[in-house]
Amino acid sequence: MHVRVTLIAAARGSSPPAERFDDDRPLDQTGWGEVQRAAHALVPLAAAELRYCSPTPRSRATGDALGLAPLVQPALRDCDMGRWRGLTLGEAMAREPQAVDAWLADPFSVAHGGEPMVEFIRRVGGWLDTRPAEDGGRIVAVAEPAVVRAALVYALRAHSSTYWNLDVRPLSTVTLIGWAGRWNLRFEARHEPV
Repeated sequence: MHVRVTLIAAARGSSPPAERFDDDRPLDQTGWGEVQRAAHALVPLAAAELRYCSPTPRSRATGDALGLAPLVQPALRDCDMGRWRGLTLGEAMAREPQAVDAWLADPFSVAHGGEPMVEFIRRVGGWLDTRPAEDGGRIVAVAEPAVVRAALVYALRAHSSTYWNLDVRPLSTVTLIGWAGRWNLRFEARHEPV
């Protein structure tokens, strides 16, 4: 029995240098424009039997704009960044350079007082492994790029440090085909790069 889970990275809510940990900001004007340009290629994903999104405003807005009417999944929330929530990486580095270095180097680190990277990856992977679907069923989920990266690390059974080597662009898609503990990646071109 296998299922097909397509992950869509949420459209942007800010420019890359202004991205913040645990960012709850809605889509910005650029993000809305990206969704409008990509919609023709992504709207067919609304035919999936199950449609989900992470709880962030921009993930929900992206899913709604694509006609998915997704169900919010708390397990697809971004990594809990503790006291760094709302900060950019540069701001966290300016305040606590040694803590940021420790967090980047050690996937078990809770230097920020939040969730360790390994637990974040396990949480997202646990969600992936427990998707209810019929054999051959299709699922789509809109999530923050960090969540998509965590899902990919889990699906590949890669070392958690691989997380830092994955660049997930807004509105990019990747499809995972398989079942609990056994996933294959399928990359599909759906729209022009943003």
